[in-house]
Amino acid sequence: MPSLAKRMIAETFGTFWLVLGGCGSAVLAANFPNIGIGLVGVSLAFGLTVLTMAYAIGHISGCHLNPAVSLGLWAGGRFPAKDLLPYIVAQVVGGIVAGGVLFIIANGAAGFNVADGFAANGVGSHSPGHFRVIPGILCEVVMTGMFLMIIMGATSKKAPAGFAPIAIGLALTLIHLISIPVTNTSVNPARSTGVAVFVGGWAISQLWIFWAAPIIGAIGGGLIYRFLDDKE
Repeated sequence: MPSLAKRMIAETFGTFWLVLGGCGSAVLAANFPNIGIGLVGVSLAFGLTVLTMAYAIGHISGCHLNPAVSLGLWAGGRFPAKDLLPYIVAQVVGGIVAGGVLFIIANGAAGFNVADGFAANGVGSHSPGHFRVIPGILCEVVMTGMFLMIIMGATSKKAPAGFAPIAIGLALTLIHLISIPVTNTSVNPARSTGVAVFVGGWAISQLWIFWAAPIIGAIGGGLIYRFLDDKE
């Protein structure tokens, strides 16, 4: 197994790619005149970031790219507690650096205003579909829980080898197709933090939701899968 330092670097670059690719598609390309990629394109972009990075760094760090995933894998008996904090720090750093790069790029366009949202997650008046707080929290919990179950099943020793990145990438795409209208889709505290720090204000005040809900969902998903497949 690679050293912890190498795994942390891999997680930093991987999370950087997820936030830059996913949030970048939302900020730069979703509504581009005439050929905007829309909700489907943004959903696919998030899925593709995970799929590509899983093949690139999965053998190095496991390609978590997400504090909730790391905690869910720990709850599911797949990840040691001693590595949780280093992984989470690396993921958040990668997300914030990606947010900074995206902020610089987006500022190159006339009329850019970070207050327009910058792909930040939100509920209530900051939800794309103006969904209230409780439905938003429930959505994040359920989506992250299902994501963990898919991750654990796809990476099981009993699953067909080599196909896990495809299943996981498609799962994240589907999650975004379902939940972008509700919360702009987090299921990942590092992704939420990476853009929220540049939006400030409301995005920071609601950031706790996008840490708490995905973590609760991920731990629940990890525990459920562990119960279902405790003889792995």
